[in-house]
Amino acid sequence: MTEAQRAYEAKRAAKAGLSLERWLERKDKAAAGEHEAGAAKTRPSATAADKKAKPGFFARLLEKAQKPL
Repeated sequence: MTEAQRAYEAKRAAKAGLSLERWLERKDKAAAGEHEAGAAKTRPSATAADKKAKPGFFARLLEKAQKPL
């Protein structure tokens, strides 16, 4: 971490009423929690895979165009 980054984080820690070390620990824990939550959201659910999606506008249009008059 550069001196400028360290000064910025120290200012934020002081504003929150924490020491710099405590602030950085809390920030790391929050980042790890977000990473875990993001990984859980990216997994496809079984219910979403079971549902049959309605074809889009152009797919329906092409289907109608291929039907005989």
